[in-house]
Amino acid sequence: MPTLRYSAAALTDRGRKRATNEDAFGYSVEHGAFAVCDGMGGAAAGEIASSLAIDEFLRLVGERWEPAGTATPAAVVTRVSAEQLVAEAVTAANEAIHSRARRNLRLSGMGTTLVGLLVEEDRVLVLNVGDSRCYHLRGSRLQQVTLDHSLVEQQVRLGKMTRAEAARSPFRNVITRAMGTQAEVKADVFAVEAQAGDLFLLCSDGLTRELPDARIEALLTGTAPLDELCKRLVQAANKAGGNDNITCVLVRVD
Repeated sequence: MPTLRYSAAALTDRGRKRATNEDAFGYSVEHGAFAVCDGMGGAAAGEIASSLAIDEFLRLVGERWEPAGTATPAAVVTRVSAEQLVAEAVTAANEAIHSRARRNLRLSGMGTTLVGLLVEEDRVLVLNVGDSRCYHLRGSRLQQVTLDHSLVEQQVRLGKMTRAEAARSPFRNVITRAMGTQAEVKADVFAVEAQAGDLFLLCSDGLTRELPDARIEALLTGTAPLDELCKRLVQAANKAGGNDNITCVLVRVD
């Protein structure tokens, strides 16, 4: 079987309405780890929370996860399983944020979402806490992998609210799970079998609040370079309103 190779590009933008950018992203193609965070909190707290989550997630993966070989960026299990590593990375990131906030009252209550990928050859683990999302594009079909941890998403699943009502709700920004706001947190984890030609999108809600899935699908379909696709997404979100920070990480499977 041919070895799958992964490549990535990313872009973040503060949008048209926000004075600062509390989003953060990071990735290591070598270790098969990719992540996006959307911070929250007063002053610079959101920026601190999102940066801490990215740094801790990548640090732990870098320490515990090794490349399959010098010729491929795909990763293989060394000392822990992929699922165990994801759980440990989320715990480490959550503890870093929570303990920092407890030491500094000005940062009290800060938190962040987290959506990430961990690559294991042709198997991709997707993790999320909060409402930052992962999408999977195969051919011309885009599917949302993650499920939002948000108040309106809960109402939709219970049949108490339609998707259209959720999009207009004044409570659409309320998330039900976040990194750092509590002493413990658990991520949802999904496994996807990757194929050559697949494309994964990690993004903050500054993108998905402005662009419907059909628009994102249209922007991603084609053979343009990943950095160009990132620019298209950010430009489209800004043109549609740019009400929040916008961040996207694209991971292509070849």
